Amino acid sequence: MINWKVSGELDVLDNFPVLLYILAAKTLILCLAFAGTKIYQSKKAEAALKRQQELKRKAESNQTEECKKDD
Repeated sequence: MINWKVSGELDVLDNFPVLLYILAAKTLILCLAFAGTKIYQSKKAEAALKRQQELKRKAESNQTEECKKDD
C-alpha cells in the first residue's frame, strides 16, 4: 500500500477537502474579478458612446440653426 504521510505527521488525504475549498474560493474570486472588469469596461464604453451621440446631436442642432439663420 502507498504511504501518503508527509513529514511523518500530516496525512495528505486529511487536508484534501481544505485544499478543495481553497481552490474553489480562489476560482470564485477570479471569476468575480473578471466579471467586475467586464461590467466596468461595458459601462465605460456605454458612457463614451452616449457622449459621442450627444456631441453628434449638438452638431446637428447647430447646423439646423445655422441653416435657419441663412434663410
